Amino acid sequence: MTRSDPAGPPPARTSTTQRHLRPYRSRDLDRLYEICLRTGAAGRDATRLVTDQRLFGELYAAPYGVLEPEHAIVVDDGAGTAIGYAVGALDTRAFEARCAAEWWPSLRERYLVGSGGSNLDQLLIAMLHHPHLADEDVVARHPSHLHIDLLPECQGAGWGRRLMDHLQELLRADGSPGVHLGVNTRNQGALAFYIHLGYEELSRNQMSHTLGLRL
Repeated sequence: MTRSDPAGPPPARTSTTQRHLRPYRSRDLDRLYEICLRTGAAGRDATRLVTDQRLFGELYAAPYGVLEPEHAIVVDDGAGTAIGYAVGALDTRAFEARCAAEWWPSLRERYLVGSGGSNLDQLLIAMLHHPHLADEDVVARHPSHLHIDLLPECQGAGWGRRLMDHLQELLRADGSPGVHLGVNTRNQGALAFYIHLGYEELSRNQMSHTLGLRL
């Protein structure tokens, strides 16, 4: 789950083939699942690592599109198809509570602990039943959080930075004083990217770094 142009509105669409940022739409939901899966292995394609290919999206992408679409942006390939996204929650604690009430219950009925075709499936299912909750000292100063993922075809062209700038501006405009995110320790490219954009390390463990930016 893996920015210095000034933040601002998405660029105007000038042709049907020009890539551009736009707000998330409900019909983009399946693309959130696909992009999340294809970037799920520390930024690389996780398709062959799981049997159930919706599990990554159930955890890291879809709940944002469904529960907080006003803080979701996509890179459109120019033909209406999302090829990257940034999704966020303005109030992490409120979002966690809403997921507990509206998102996790049906998934827990569908995915029983210990089920799953691969070890990674089983790990992801366990996370559905015991989702990570942000540390109190993190949300005290950085109450918002976000996730960003880009397919290979739109990496390295500045779209990550544009997504981050725009989503951060949305969160700032809605009153957030700070945002945080997590990055896998194996994804050193993403870690360097966020630090370059001004994020500071708040905590770390063997699996991930938590980074934050004051808005």
